[in-house]
Amino acid sequence: MTAAYSTSVFQPGIFDNKVVFCTGGAGTICRRQVEALVILGANAVIVGRKKEVTEKAAAEIQQLRKGCKVIGLSVDVRDYKAMQEAVARSVEEFGKIDYVICGAAGNFLADFRHLSSNAFKSVVDIDLLGSYNTVKAAQDQLIQNKGIVVFVSATLHYYGVPFQSHVGAAKAGIDALSNALAVELGPFGVRFNCIAPGPIDGTEGISRLLPKRMKERARKSVPLQRFGTIDDVANATVFLFSPASSFITGATIVVDGAAWHTGQQISLPYPESILESDELGFATPNKSKL
Repeated sequence: MTAAYSTSVFQPGIFDNKVVFCTGGAGTICRRQVEALVILGANAVIVGRKKEVTEKAAAEIQQLRKGCKVIGLSVDVRDYKAMQEAVARSVEEFGKIDYVICGAAGNFLADFRHLSSNAFKSVVDIDLLGSYNTVKAAQDQLIQNKGIVVFVSATLHYYGVPFQSHVGAAKAGIDALSNALAVELGPFGVRFNCIAPGPIDGTEGISRLLPKRMKERARKSVPLQRFGTIDDVANATVFLFSPASSFITGATIVVDGAAWHTGQQISLPYPESILESDELGFATPNKSKL
């Protein structure tokens, strides 16, 4: 486990009696988002495909605050009926859902020439369709409780990133979905926002996109001269769920130290990696692993 989330910036108990429902909650970034909310008073449901991993993460998060309750559910976000059942189970357990984090994601490196239609579809289904299914399944709770939704997006579609066309397309769709829902469900008092993490240290995204030999150079290309941390993302999450953001909806908070504004890609060497992709052995992953 990583070091505990620090709450010194935020008022203790600001999320007392609130319930958060998070997909991808056992992952590095989403887990820290949930930990922050739990430490600050919330109870939580985390959803993931791997039963043992999800339940273990839920049990560990529950230890962060005395008296809190966190449950882990093994669910595939691509299955709408299963998501409906997960929401029903959560309401049965906690009585309501106030907050939703859509963080389930699939990613791998593949250049367009080696990216199959099925692999492209798998990522879009997990990221975009999964986000839709999550909000759709929870919509009654969100409307009833004037809830808040945070989508975990990215900056990959702000400019062209090699080997990430599938993820960039899916995240662009999430941004569009968030904007539309902010307008459609705003009159019901429901808010929707995105968080777009940039280079976040210690995450799978950095380890996949950035070879160790390039890490220091990439760090220096970030205007703030460091990579982000999972706490940086968690802090943005706490803000968006807090009363301080009560008039913010349909927005995207980019947590990247202004990295994307420099136009420098935090990725494999370009164009060498594209021209040599056959020799490097990039290929579509087994769909069953997604």
